Amino acid sequence: MQRATKIVATLGPASSTPERLAELVAAGVDVVRLNFSHGTAADHRQRVEVLRAVAHRAGRTVGVMADLQGPKIRIGKFSAGPVTLKAGQHFILDATCTLGDATRVGLDYPELVEDVAAGDVLLLDDGRTVFDVERIEGSEIHCRNRHDGELSNNKGINKQGGGLSAPALTPKDMADILTAAALNVDFVAVSFPKSGADMRQARQLLHEAGSDALVIAKIERVEAVANLEDILHATDGVMVARGDLAVEVGDAAVPALQKRIIREAREHNRFVITATQMMESMIASPVPTRAEVSDVANAVLDGTDAVMLSAETASGAYPVAAVEAMVRVCVEAEKSHEIKLDTHFLDLTFGRIDQSIAMAALFTAVHLKVKAIAALTESGSTTLWMSRLNSGVPIYALTPRVRTRYRVSIFRDVYPLLTEYIALDRDELLWQAEETLIAAGVVEAGDLIAMTIGEPIGNAGGTNTLKLVKVGEHRQPKS
Repeated sequence: MQRATKIVATLGPASSTPERLAELVAAGVDVVRLNFSHGTAADHRQRVEVLRAVAHRAGRTVGVMADLQGPKIRIGKFSAGPVTLKAGQHFILDATCTLGDATRVGLDYPELVEDVAAGDVLLLDDGRTVFDVERIEGSEIHCRNRHDGELSNNKGINKQGGGLSAPALTPKDMADILTAAALNVDFVAVSFPKSGADMRQARQLLHEAGSDALVIAKIERVEAVANLEDILHATDGVMVARGDLAVEVGDAAVPALQKRIIREAREHNRFVITATQMMESMIASPVPTRAEVSDVANAVLDGTDAVMLSAETASGAYPVAAVEAMVRVCVEAEKSHEIKLDTHFLDLTFGRIDQSIAMAALFTAVHLKVKAIAALTESGSTTLWMSRLNSGVPIYALTPRVRTRYRVSIFRDVYPLLTEYIALDRDELLWQAEETLIAAGVVEAGDLIAMTIGEPIGNAGGTNTLKLVKVGEHRQPKS
């Protein structure tokens, strides 16, 4: 069975050699993630160069995502290493403190003093440490610790319920956007956006840097959940970033939010990635837990376009095994994914000819049991629309544009194939498309396929024709 759900793997020390990258590509990675919270521009450049060489040799299309760090609201450092805190202990977050001790620690985000008030709850180190804010005195936030535990250098801070004023794009992010543009990445993920304005700013900065990369909004703030529709209008895709999101909204709220974000993203014709701790135990174990298997499977059944591995492939002991496990789970989950195309169509309206053709192709493909849908596409938009509904029919994006081939690598159910528009005659191109599918081994003589194409040839957004073809019966090209 062909896998519909795509796999994103984060690159790091455990996954940067040519040999390891070749193994990851062979295992099934569709997109690699460059985590700009770590490493230098030179590190990222080297990884991209090696990845592209490896993928080319393997004949695979592997997209590249740059994930911006975003505002990191953290405590400072302690003078003598980690400190042990007791439940009920008084502790101070001090914006003027240089090196902390068992009673106080500094802040690398002094504006936190203005963002909190008595009664607020601060969660440090992904919620492992919980502080109740009692009062603010000048540069000091006086807190009461809830649980016994250890606190070490540079741990992150979240405010329960949101409300931190830090901007989504920091000066570092703006510099990293220039690096991402220079690397010609396919996707740029923006951390901690609060509204569509943050995404529009990121897109504008990318355009000014000469990049047309697709932008991805990481949903990890309370404000982002509240402004989800605004963000969906301003972005190309979203990531359900469950780590910080869980800290801000509470871990019990995340599963329902995940389902809602995936559903609304698909309704707005946006792609979606589900991320964070999906195979966390495989950082140190060669096999996932049963809970992790269920987690990945449920994301697939929810309709996510992609599932993402973070530390599992970046620094874990079993990066290739983690990808292989993800592949197995996705394939098995997809076998039970019920197709309900007809009911979806009842409430859909289309304002564009190309979108109407895309939907007609899906409807026809399901009811005539076609083997594949072949979309001759310039921008990839037609294949994105087709992939928003679960048809169970593989969609092949045949495009002459290398950029488009990598963009569609993250769309669920879509498989990119590079082709050349040698002729400008529609029937000639359809014959070329048929030959491309045969050469790729995805169809054979007698198979019924649905083809979409736009005229005049070569114009993005111009899909206006649907044709059903039985492989082997299509006329030969003109001599």
